[in-house]
Amino acid sequence: MRTIDSLDVKGRRVLVRADLNVPLDGETITDDGRIRASVPTIRTLLDSGAKVIVCAHLGRPKGSPTPKYSLAPVARRLSELLGEQVAFATDVVGESARATVAALQDGQVALLENLRFEPGEESKDDAVRGAFADKLAALAELYVGDGFGAVHRKHASVYDVPKRLPHAAGGLIVAEVEVLRKLTEDPARPYVVVLGGAKVSDKLGVIANLLSKVDRLLIGGGMAYTFLAAQGHEVGQSLLQEDQLDQVRGFLEEAKTRGVDLVLPVDVLAATEFGPDAPHEVVDATAIPADRQGLDIGPRTRELFASKLADARTVFWNGPMGVFEFDAFAGGTRAVAEALIASEAFTVVGGGDSAAAVRRLGLPEDGFSHISTGGGASLEYLEGKTLPGLAALEDS
Repeated sequence: MRTIDSLDVKGRRVLVRADLNVPLDGETITDDGRIRASVPTIRTLLDSGAKVIVCAHLGRPKGSPTPKYSLAPVARRLSELLGEQVAFATDVVGESARATVAALQDGQVALLENLRFEPGEESKDDAVRGAFADKLAALAELYVGDGFGAVHRKHASVYDVPKRLPHAAGGLIVAEVEVLRKLTEDPARPYVVVLGGAKVSDKLGVIANLLSKVDRLLIGGGMAYTFLAAQGHEVGQSLLQEDQLDQVRGFLEEAKTRGVDLVLPVDVLAATEFGPDAPHEVVDATAIPADRQGLDIGPRTRELFASKLADARTVFWNGPMGVFEFDAFAGGTRAVAEALIASEAFTVVGGGDSAAAVRRLGLPEDGFSHISTGGGASLEYLEGKTLPGLAALEDS
């Protein structure tokens, strides 16, 4: 995979596919982590005299302009972080985009409107996607892929455009791939993976692949209740995917066969309802009352998980341990994060809600070896899947 050092960018129009898919409250960005992660590559290109055209998606507008998904707030924040004006095109490949790009001088940057306002971006039809890719590629002379959070998607800006222009990987993608290789190619042991989040079904592939690679697998969050139910325990009103019970029983058996220490919660915070102020109590994970739902791992589980992480040499964590958005149920996620910070292991936070939790809880980002910008992309890489965006960048 070529890096931007291999491109002669001075005076040339460079299309950068970034990942600027940030959470918004109205027009207020509530977590700018992905924008900050995109700045170094953009800064490098600007300092090299390129005319930088940034493209990205936000939310799921389903192929048509939707004001609440406009990238205008992102353009303002990117301007602040770069310390210079970011020109903003009010369309993706239309008149505004062409005029905005034409006006760029060397060392200046523009941001195109949300890629997903164009149906061709996500189309499953190769011809439709290709026609949009032609228009996007026509804006530039070179392409830099730097949106790691989107590389698992076969979208026009990720997969088709690099086939049409000389291309290279940006610094963010290079860093992400380097980290993931450390997790998949002879990781230092003990190798511990912590998985949480709502649904087992979201992580079936990664669990299946990791059982042959890890020493310990710690399961928390909503997905833990399907594992507990698979062992025959009552989980009350907790999140349960009954259609995954047989699959999970298979995982439990395989873990036992392979000698993998698969660790489940021993206690949980069981609440009367789903809400920030819901009355709750600590109960054994094997005896959740029928009218209660688990919303976080309990104090004994926090200690157990911390002890299982204490001697680790490599740790990958993806998914919160509870409903961290509610202060009353954020303690389990905080405990896992703090155990990773205290560890001497190579620690990777696998993007998505885990990265958001680190920032929401006010924890030091430099306390971890790496915080990924791509939750889904990280998981698919660890599943062993070919990621379309990486494959396109690897093509010469």
